[in-house]
Amino acid sequence: MDNVEEKTAKENAPSVIERYYTRWYRADMKGKACEDHCILQHSNRLCVVTLAETHPILQNGRTVKSINYQISNGCSRLSNKVSGKSKRGGQFLTELAPLCRITCTDETEYTIYSCIRGRLLEVNENILETPILLLEKPSTEGYIAVILPKFEESKSITENLLSREEFERVVSKRSITETQPS
Repeated sequence: MDNVEEKTAKENAPSVIERYYTRWYRADMKGKACEDHCILQHSNRLCVVTLAETHPILQNGRTVKSINYQISNGCSRLSNKVSGKSKRGGQFLTELAPLCRITCTDETEYTIYSCIRGRLLEVNENILETPILLLEKPSTEGYIAVILPKFEESKSITENLLSREEFERVVSKRSITETQPS
């Protein structure tokens, strides 16, 4: 194979995310416009919580000042300790459980929610030291958390989420509304 064919093959090859994960979305989280979350669901049930590409943090060249996994005085997502095959000890999350709070340099604060029910397996501590990962690689190294839904709920967790096509329709309706004069 010559270099041109090899380069073309690499460019056309789907990424790991595209090959093994299904993207699901939650638009306008808790009624806040454009605060969209993305859930990457693997075939083994694991779900990775990330920011959707339309989230305000990823728009308008914002800079992340801090990320805080301390949800309340008695609850820190960083203290989550999971062990064993059945993932004992993982904090159980509901759909609207906050995972972290992200503060931008313009002092705007965003709360990131789990969007699905399940056990918290891990939070991404790398974004605490390197918050730029959240902006540059939100679907890979800049993920927020990994959640494992209960086996019996793994098929139904997507009922409250939008598929890629449904999400794109929501986003296109937003842009039409924004461009119409009031």
